[in-house]
Amino acid sequence: MDFKQEFIKKLRESKKIVFFTGAGISAESGIPTFRGKDGIWNKMNPEELANFDSFLRNPNLVWEWYQHRRNIIHNCQPNAGHFAIAKFEKYFDVTVVTQNIDNLHKRAGSTKIFELHGNIERNFCIECHTFYSIKDEDGNNVPTCKKCGGLVRPDVVWFGEMLPQDQFTGGETAAEWSDICFVVGTSAVVYPAAYIPMGAKRAGAYLVEINIEPTELSGYADYSLFGKSGEILPKILEEVGKGL
Repeated sequence: MDFKQEFIKKLRESKKIVFFTGAGISAESGIPTFRGKDGIWNKMNPEELANFDSFLRNPNLVWEWYQHRRNIIHNCQPNAGHFAIAKFEKYFDVTVVTQNIDNLHKRAGSTKIFELHGNIERNFCIECHTFYSIKDEDGNNVPTCKKCGGLVRPDVVWFGEMLPQDQFTGGETAAEWSDICFVVGTSAVVYPAAYIPMGAKRAGAYLVEINIEPTELSGYADYSLFGKSGEILPKILEEVGKGL
């Protein structure tokens, strides 16, 4: 794969890199996206399953749905794109800012991760906010907190909820200080998450898009690469190894 020389030069001069990732990179591991012809929300109504009021009305239904999604994720593995991102840490100060809740970046070995939409492998009590891991709760009926008896919910951001401020602020700061911001597997046009790559560009970062096809972000990117991230990112990593 031939890369633009401007990009290679910028890459070899960089110290801080951010990977802003979305559903596309997880789809390469077999995890269904939310939209598109095979999207999860084509089969289920998000308003019935991914908001707090629905959880209070029918907690067992919502819990069972998330257990189903966990089972899908547990049967999937990080792909070459995830592993390449982790290996970039050998050469750069790398931060991953992800919209995905599947924990695949951590499983691949990335160490600095901001999760904008939470993590499906964590749960917490809605009353006292005690956290529980998925190892603690494996049934299809919603569990209750061992400390206060409150309902335990998935630690994911539902419709109508704010993004976790510490995760958003951490990702935003890392992006603004980055030399290169890679946008991988997402159009990055849904706000407030989209503020992060756009903030990186405004702060002077070189914005690189990696998607299977052009997106609304393509007009803003300094460089767009179209194809699977699991094929493109390892090739970029090879170029880094040649020059450092």
